[in-house]
Amino acid sequence: MRRHFLRSTLAVAASLWLAAHASAEPLQIVDALGRSVTIQAPVQRVVVNFNFEEFTAVAGKEGWSRVVGMSRSLWEGWRPAIWKRYAEVIPSLAQMPEIGNTEDNNFSAEKIIALKPDVMLMADWTWQSLTTARDQLEAAGIPIVVIDYNAQTLERHLASTRAIGAVMGTRERAEELARLYEHETRDTMRRIAQAQAGGRKPKVLVELARDGAETIGNSYAGTMWGRILDTIGAQNIANGKLVGPWGPLSPEYVIASDPDFVFLAGSSWTNRPKAVRLGYDIDEGTTRRSLEPYAQRAGWAGMAAVRNGEIHAIEHGLGRSLMDFAATQYIAKRLYPERFKDVDPIKSLRDYHARYLPVSFAGVWMLPIKP
Repeated sequence: MRRHFLRSTLAVAASLWLAAHASAEPLQIVDALGRSVTIQAPVQRVVVNFNFEEFTAVAGKEGWSRVVGMSRSLWEGWRPAIWKRYAEVIPSLAQMPEIGNTEDNNFSAEKIIALKPDVMLMADWTWQSLTTARDQLEAAGIPIVVIDYNAQTLERHLASTRAIGAVMGTRERAEELARLYEHETRDTMRRIAQAQAGGRKPKVLVELARDGAETIGNSYAGTMWGRILDTIGAQNIANGKLVGPWGPLSPEYVIASDPDFVFLAGSSWTNRPKAVRLGYDIDEGTTRRSLEPYAQRAGWAGMAAVRNGEIHAIEHGLGRSLMDFAATQYIAKRLYPERFKDVDPIKSLRDYHARYLPVSFAGVWMLPIKP
């Protein structure tokens, strides 16, 4: 009886799959790189390589019912507290097959092919580094749509958002998100242009605060937080001082530069007890206590940023995302308070969560050292 039931169930599932694909029609999608990619729509089986929260915002919680594999460790391993919160409302995440990733050198085209996806959403940095794997996937008939929020350009943010919407059949939702992002970005740039008319550009230090105040964390030039500082016209003291796009600055140079503002990028990392603590499950007291050792570094007491209380925590995961407009608002508001007095970056994050994400906004994401 049970064997007969299983055979019947499998037969029904196979019939539904065949019916869905029999009615599929070719659809041209332009991805973040400007490539025209043909997929069969509606899509039933998707593999997601990165930008999981962006995927959720655009495709909705329901979009995960069609995901058959992902670079799971990039979310579960890098941001376990955030992963846990999403897994509570998207149960399929707990059993989601792992496809590997470039950071761990275990990206597997074979695993992806075995999952028989209709399409793969791939981050640009994966696309650029794994030419052999992507050739294998395309040879197996799996179209790849490239997504790129890491470039931190308005054009690629918008193209990536619209591409996800086209793949998942949520174009209207994607367009709403794209328009929101573009509006907030252009509004910020308008205010900054007014603030900087004939004025001095504030000096800013951003440092990755992951390993404690006794360890000099990475600063950024031209990318990540460095890109945001360049965009808003701040003087990033890391510019021209790093060998690559990120790396530590010498303590002596930082003190001599006397930055007006210091932003310490923290998060909810595991096994990082001395990190600046931020995220859904963190309260303001915890964040401020984790900032204090940085303010007490040797030689920092005389810096303008410390004297004026302009040391801030900011969630590292906000950079290079669809929510990075709120992080940009926060930094810009500290630099140019008069021009941004009617802008509330925390409200921006709260509203974004309420409208586009299945998890509620909570905790601390951006905060000054003094109340």
